[in-house]
This record gives sequence, C-alpha cells and structure tokens, in this order.
Amino acid sequence: MAETPFFPQFLAKYKHVLLILLVGIGLMLLPSGGKSSAQEQSTPTAAPEQIQQTQTLQEQLSSFLSRMEGAGRVEVLLTLATGEETLYQTDSDRTTADRSETDRQDTVIVSDSGRNETGLVCQVNPPTYLGAVVLCQGADSSAVRLAITQAVANATGLGTHKITILKMK
Repeated sequence: MAETPFFPQFLAKYKHVLLILLVGIGLMLLPSGGKSSAQEQSTPTAAPEQIQQTQTLQEQLSSFLSRMEGAGRVEVLLTLATGEETLYQTDSDRTTADRSETDRQDTVIVSDSGRNETGLVCQVNPPTYLGAVVLCQGADSSAVRLAITQAVANATGLGTHKITILKMK
C-alpha cells in the first residue's frame, strides 16, 4: 500500500475551501469606496461670503488680464482651499497649584460707545487657493501664457505649477 504525504492529500481534499478563504482575504484587503465618518466631518465648507470674495477676485482677475496685450477675452476659475481666517487676541492665564496645571485663554473683548462687544482682532489670514484655470483667446502665445501665469501667481499666492492656461474657443 502506497502512503501519500499528508499535506498534498489535505490540499486535494480542501482545495475549494482554501480557494474561497483566499478570495475572501483578498477582498477584505481592497480599499472600500465609501468615505469614513471622520473624513466627512473634516471636509471644510466655504461660507457664502467667502465664495462671494472668490467670485469677486475671479471677476477682477478676468477684467485685469483681458486688458493685457494679446490676451483677448479672459475667464478665470479659482478653487478655494480655505477661506479667510480671523484670529482674535487672547489673554493667557496659567495657574499652578499642588501639581495641577491649568491653561486658560480668554478672548479679549472690546466695547464701543454703543455697548457693542466684539473680539479684538489680532490677525486676518487671507484665503488660500488650490489652483487656478485661465481660459483666454491669446493662449497661443507663450509670452502671453507666461505673463498671465505670473500675474495670477502674484495675485493669489499660488505656485506657477498650480496655474493652467488654456485656449478659449
């Protein structure tokens, strides 16, 4: 009587079960298509006034760039990363008592003659942009594309690699 090794006999007997198990493990390792709840909560939303400011800047850039020699008609699209951020002045209080430390920060409040109270503004950070797309009639000329790219980069703070100039039909 010929003896067969245990391992090949085991594989032959349970090959379908092992195949299903391997396929299941492979499917579990694939990334899921849905967003997690943490990702949904961290997505910033732009306030209506910030969107209005971006549209105003787009219109100003379009008007300004269309006056450039050789540019022709121009349209600008800016994508907003973060809106304008206002930082308020704070008073820091640090108390130490019997091994317990507490840090306390209070916003400095300013009252005017009408007893209206507002926070004391320390700094206002301008909006940041993800990128810009510019459509213009004069995009055939490399000199016009370079001038538009530099103008948009200076106006928005974007790097030139985040600005795209395309020919308008």
